Amino acid sequence: MIRSDRRITFGVPPAEVWEALTRTGMYTTWWPWLRRLDAVGLVAGDVWACHVQPPLPYSLRFTITLDEVVAGRSVRATVAGEIVGSAFVELCAAGGATTVVHFVSDLAPAAGMLRAFAAVARPLVTWGHDWVIDQGIGQFRAGALGAP
Repeated sequence: MIRSDRRITFGVPPAEVWEALTRTGMYTTWWPWLRRLDAVGLVAGDVWACHVQPPLPYSLRFTITLDEVVAGRSVRATVAGEIVGSAFVELCAAGGATTVVHFVSDLAPAAGMLRAFAAVARPLVTWGHDWVIDQGIGQFRAGALGAP
């Protein structure tokens, strides 16, 4: 299991961050490692089909089921496919025009080959996971919010 628990600060109000998150049709332009996303929107019950290519010798196909969406505030989701687990995102006003996004995920490989690879190359798999998150934060900041 790979656990992420991060707090990311953005210099814009929560409403602006949320509005950007609702533009699911833009995700593949912000995140080139997200090779495919089939999503209706950021709405409870939607199931997103994803294909992610980290800078490693494998790609991942999985779904994200949006179990709970509180508009403008939070998302709770279940991940299934070649990786399995859960994720939670919460937006918190941090004074002025600042938002802190709290992101938590617990993910594990489910596919046999990937599970075997993760068992022998855990540091590399963890690095790939962290790379996607780190790149994603910077790319979201630049592409969705127009900030450096």
